[in-house]
Amino acid sequence: MVGKFEELNSTLHYKKGKNDTIYYAYDIFSSYSYHKKFSTKSCRALIYSGDHDLTFPYVGVEQWISSLNLEVEAPWEPFYVDNQVGGYLTKYTLNNYSLTYATVKGAGHVVDYYKPKESFALAQMWFSSQAFSSDT
Repeated sequence: MVGKFEELNSTLHYKKGKNDTIYYAYDIFSSYSYHKKFSTKSCRALIYSGDHDLTFPYVGVEQWISSLNLEVEAPWEPFYVDNQVGGYLTKYTLNNYSLTYATVKGAGHVVDYYKPKESFALAQMWFSSQAFSSDT
């Protein structure tokens, strides 16, 4: 059963024997190495950011994606929701690996919270796309 949605769960703590804060306050290690490994596999990835995210600005995401040395398959183009620009997306490939990166217009750090309709439309577009690249 799904419980009541809470924007902020103050009971969540990392299980490290520390209960020093009411909010999540621990850093994670970089996930870059995982993405680098994914880029050698036959799989697809979707990464998206809010263009108003001040926690992890989209330009930083663009920077680490660029360091993966992927080929640009499709340049930046808008995607639309209700005849309005919902954001922009681009697609990168390497062999049988495909990474779609999108920004969602007007969304902050928690993209799905700020722009649920645009987030859902973006996910639907990505799931409905079957090809890994233009070569397949």
